[in-house]
Amino acid sequence: MSDSRPVFFVSDHTGITAELIGKSLLSQFPGQSFTFISLPFIDSQEKAEKAAQRIQAERGHSRLRPLVISTLAQPELRRPIAQTDSLCLDIYPCFLQALETELGCPPTPALGQAHGMSDAAQYRARMDALNYALAADDGLATERYGQADLILVGVSRSGKTPTSLYLAMQYGLRVANYPLTPEDLEKTGLPEKLQAHRPKLRGLTLSARRLSQIRAERRPDSRYASLDNCQKELQLAEHMLRGAGIPIIDTTQRSVEEIAALLKQSLTAA
Repeated sequence: MSDSRPVFFVSDHTGITAELIGKSLLSQFPGQSFTFISLPFIDSQEKAEKAAQRIQAERGHSRLRPLVISTLAQPELRRPIAQTDSLCLDIYPCFLQALETELGCPPTPALGQAHGMSDAAQYRARMDALNYALAADDGLATERYGQADLILVGVSRSGKTPTSLYLAMQYGLRVANYPLTPEDLEKTGLPEKLQAHRPKLRGLTLSARRLSQIRAERRPDSRYASLDNCQKELQLAEHMLRGAGIPIIDTTQRSVEEIAALLKQSLTAA
């Protein structure tokens, strides 16, 4: 039997909310070992019963009782899951009763509302932002920088592209990113293409050792990935950005979600 506790994320839609909440809670128990299993689109009684069977079967394979993080909105879909030999944490019932009391009206459960397309304008904004991030990735389409909400600046492999895409998908922000090349770093000031957009610029940096590890995955045993070169590029980049008064975020120990939240907060504070 396994000594890793199974954790199921059960949802009637994508499961994004269940995973975000569940993994955030479980991160507070770093000494524990977990095996994550996602069961999305549980949107019928038949699927709910099959999910319950899967959870119960896992109980037989593990020495530890499974954990279930559920965002099933329909009570009838939650019942089979609740009958399994697991610790079932239903997100909706935890909050809906208090909200019903405060708001003075009962909830109307509907499948997939949390991440659906019910707000068409918001959905289109996210897709437009995603298209913009792809078009303005890695120094492309600098002529469109005037349309950006943010422009991320940093050396190669400092986390600019995944952060740009996450900000687009999660918040609908138009984010361009510009890689500082060795040629840029030889100069004392900001690259000319960035100078007109200073209020939108945000720098990303990280430790030289971490940057070297990331680059070595792409180009092992290269000058590009060497620790000395990474240290030099990062020092020059940080000197340039600080000299121009550009805010800098260290991404070394941060997830893309944390980096994105800090960048979004910087827009509010600006």
